Amino acid sequence: MAEGNELVTAHTLAAALRLSVDTIWRYTREKTIPFVRLGAKQYRYRLDDVIAALHSPTIREKETGYVTDPTKPFTYQDYLKIPEEPGYRYEVLDGELVKDPSPSILHQFVSQMLFEIIKAYFKETDPGGLLLYAPVDVTLGDTTVVQPDILYIAKQRRGIIKDFGVHGAPTLAVEILSPSTRRKDCLKKLQIYRKAGVKHYWLVDPEDKTFQAFVLNANGYALVATGETEDIVSHPELPGLKIPLHELWNMD
Repeated sequence: MAEGNELVTAHTLAAALRLSVDTIWRYTREKTIPFVRLGAKQYRYRLDDVIAALHSPTIREKETGYVTDPTKPFTYQDYLKIPEEPGYRYEVLDGELVKDPSPSILHQFVSQMLFEIIKAYFKETDPGGLLLYAPVDVTLGDTTVVQPDILYIAKQRRGIIKDFGVHGAPTLAVEILSPSTRRKDCLKKLQIYRKAGVKHYWLVDPEDKTFQAFVLNANGYALVATGETEDIVSHPELPGLKIPLHELWNMD
């Protein structure tokens, strides 16, 4: 851990404050935080000075009265206090607040088409379950709140459904990848869903036109079904489910 008064890089500062490096660069460009310029595009920071700046009254006013404490894990209660901001959606991943732009039209089209396929299947196989699509808050502990693009709660797990979201692991979580969420969905959220006990996790990539289905077992997630382009995907643990991938990509 860096000492408060020593000069550190943007990457070290980001790790200490539990922020992304992109956020540190943005704060630098906007001169929100103090920095030392060593040369062209070379900057260093003092942790104590940055923390003081982030908690100053001036910064609070610039951020519309809402500032998080970058030295503490972000919690579900903190999440509830976030003001709405059109064009963005938020998640909390192991204590880190993540802000992403609203999804693209292609993303939403893929979500809609896949939702209809899944809906027809579960209506026949588990009519007592509940299928939902984003935005729905799924709370997986005090410091994790996610919004899967599609989620399914089997009938026997309906007790996790509350008035203002889902509190517990859904049976199925589906994430549709976009350039801004690819790394998060493929790495960070996969680990979060595994630890939370989400039995089924699907990754759908509209750009590469690929589909991956994971199932949780004693050793973690196992990849049990894949497909690309115009494949028809069958799932070994969901008998009778057929997903014609060409229907997901064709917006004509």
